[in-house]
Parts: sequence; C-alpha cells; structure tokens
Amino acid sequence: MRPQTEAELAQIVAGLTAPVRIRGGGTRGVPGPEAELDISGLSGITLYEPGALTLVAKAGTPVAEIEAALAAEGQRLAFEPMDHRGLMGTEGTPTIGGVVAGNISGPRRIQAGAARDFLLGVRYVDGMGQVISNGGRVMKNVTGYDLVKLMAGSWGTLGVLSEVSLKVLPKAETQTTLAISVPDAGSAVRALSVGLGSPYEVTGAAYDPASGQALVRIEGFEASVAYRAEALSRLFAPFGKVARLEDDPWPGIRDVAPFHGREGDVWRISVKPGDAPELAARCKAEALQFDWGGGLIWALMPTGTDLRARLGEFAGHATLIRGDRTQHAMFQPEPAPLAALSRGLRQQFDPKGLFNPGLMG
Repeated sequence: MRPQTEAELAQIVAGLTAPVRIRGGGTRGVPGPEAELDISGLSGITLYEPGALTLVAKAGTPVAEIEAALAAEGQRLAFEPMDHRGLMGTEGTPTIGGVVAGNISGPRRIQAGAARDFLLGVRYVDGMGQVISNGGRVMKNVTGYDLVKLMAGSWGTLGVLSEVSLKVLPKAETQTTLAISVPDAGSAVRALSVGLGSPYEVTGAAYDPASGQALVRIEGFEASVAYRAEALSRLFAPFGKVARLEDDPWPGIRDVAPFHGREGDVWRISVKPGDAPELAARCKAEALQFDWGGGLIWALMPTGTDLRARLGEFAGHATLIRGDRTQHAMFQPEPAPLAALSRGLRQQFDPKGLFNPGLMG
C-alpha cells in the first residue's frame, strides 16, 4: 500500500482490518507485520519561507532534499538528525516523517534541542482514517502544541504522519572541535560537564573510549569561535592535553560510525551524565560511544545480550536499536502507571490497534 495523497492515505487506513507496519524510507528497521503502509509517495516541500525560518514538507520527503533546500539559503535542521543506514545495515532514503516520528536528534540536541522542539505543526491520519491537523505553520501559531510534541517520538503508534511543519535555523559560519586526551570515562564526563557548564556555548560534547578523547564542538562567527576555543582550552587543561581537530568528527558521532559493519546488537542508553561511567562499566560492552556529555551511551553488545538485565535498575532507559526485538522489546518496559497511560493514549488515537504493533513488545 503506497498512497500518493493524504486523502488516499486516509481512505486506505479507514479500510484496514489488520495491523500494518508504517514505512517511510525503510532505514530504521521498524519491526511489525508483513503488511506495509508505505508513505514515501507523500513527498515534496510544500512551503519554505527562509525569512520566517519555517518549512513545511510532506512526511515522505527525503531528508536530503530538505537539507539541500535549506543549505541553498544558508540554513539547516539544527537538531542534526542521524542517518541510521550504516548502523542498521539498511538501504533506502531517510524521510522527514521518520525523523519526526522517532524524534531523531543528534549531538547538537544538548544546545539546540530535540526534533520535537522544532516541530510547529503536523497533519496525520488517525486509526479511524480521519485526517487531523494540529499546530500551525509559523512559530507564532502554537495551537495544539502539546499534541504536536506528542506525535514526535511516538514512532507511528498514534497515527500516520502526512505533513510536518518545522522551525529551521541559520547555518553557523564556522566551527571547531577540541579534543581532550583523557584516561577514562569518568575524566571525560567531568571535562565535558565543565565545557557544558561554561558560558562558551558548546554544541557538541562526546567521548570516544577507543581514542581516549573527549570531544567538544564550538560553532558561530569566526572571531567568536576562536575566542571561545582559547577560553575552553584553558578550562580543559587540567584534564589532559588539548588539541584542535582539523577533520569534522561529528557526522561520525551522529551516525555512530565506529559500530558500522560490526557484528552484535546495538543499544542506546539514556542516563544522567554523572551516572554514565559506572553504568557503561556495567555493560561490559564490545564497544562504547558517549554523546550529550555522557547523557547518551551507545553500546555494541554480543548478539542476544539482555542488556537491561545486566544493567539492573537505573535512572534512565535502554533501547534496543539493532537486534532481535522478538527476544527483547525495543523500548524499556514502562512502570505500570505510565504503561497504563500509554495504552490509554493509543486506544484513543488508534482504537483498532493498527499502527506498528511490533514496537509495543
């Protein structure tokens, strides 16, 4: 099923009698029924006003098409969505609907915010085949704002997105990355915390245990970047040798490039940065990568590992990004009160249980 218009999408959903798996570009490996609802036919930028910093696109629009249009005007998606293809071993084309549905946000989230923070409005089809419009197309119109945010990160379980409205931002004039040589994860997180707590507007804070380097990104006007880089270098000096990188490591950090082409399961752990070193040690992982100042840990684990059992209770959650999701649920099991609330929301939005049931464990 591959609708070409929103009306056709609504008609298809209204006639469904069995669950379906929603597919955009097919890059994120969403589990579920064999029956597939492919929304890639709903494609195209329908409104772009660079002066108003707003863009509206159909949900199946390739992210690359949107980024090219923005780049031509010196603008960008500030939340820096990752490309899952290398990590998942998938092909296809990432779509903006998939990015919004998964709330896919990259290293700049610590400074700019997540995908949902840039979402101004949505159009979607609910489980009864009704077309719902919520929010607006400009930043001043925030009608139904909470519902707009609810759709971001719902992974298609509440409705099938047909159109999204986004706030965009100007692209930075320049950037630089500082690399601090550190002996361990604890030192790395402490150094990154110093950078994030400084007034120097850090837009990336990561740690690569394999290289022993904590990485900090600064963006903006050239003179400002130079000044802040010098100031941060002095702040970081007590932690280890500080150097400036010539290459840009952030696309690789965003896409977890060190795990590409490697066997094993991939887990994504959200945690308080201060807890990250101890929690990472508990993983006993084959490889690790830290982002968001330690608030995000990527772990490459032996195939079939029950990482949640290995970690035990902690303040955060572990998501299985790549692995057998019939053996281990993709998402961290919710506490009973929150699980009941989630079921109630899905019942209201999708009473027949049609959308992406494979994500519910």
